[in-house]
Amino acid sequence: MKTVKDYIRSIVDFPHEGIMFRDVTTLFADPRGFRMTVDQMLHPYAGQRIDKVVGLEARGFILGGAIAHQLGTGFVPIRKKGKLPGATISQAYTLEYGEAVMEIHDDAIAAGERILLVDDLLATGGTAEAGISLIERLGGEIVSCSFIIDLPALGGRQKLEAMGMDVQILCEFDGL
Repeated sequence: MKTVKDYIRSIVDFPHEGIMFRDVTTLFADPRGFRMTVDQMLHPYAGQRIDKVVGLEARGFILGGAIAHQLGTGFVPIRKKGKLPGATISQAYTLEYGEAVMEIHDDAIAAGERILLVDDLLATGGTAEAGISLIERLGGEIVSCSFIIDLPALGGRQKLEAMGMDVQILCEFDGL
């Protein structure tokens, strides 16, 4: 029986030499793999109140929309700077290979709403940390952060847990 990890393709030297890219498009393309992933990501929250699912650009949108649908909640995107129309708030953060800015609509989350943050991969935790900051600035209460893949060597999970976050992971890969 295949696991979620079995559906993920590894690509050597992408986007830079020395990086082993974990490609979830092969997972998303397979109906059994995709359903298994969504089911496993939402399972810990069955019976809990989740008001909105927030997805981090870009693969977090695919997961977040499917999970929100299954939970019967709304979906909110956190996007790269300049991609959202209307009034936004922003948060700068550091990537493994540079800096970036994420934004969320300033009316996307009401104070006290219970939020599930989702993305495909947790590496250093910088993108998730920026998302957490944006959600908290709007008054959202983060129930959990859920990812398909963790790269433990990069320390993202420890960073988020040190912030008091519950972190759910479906599989891990060694290395970068």
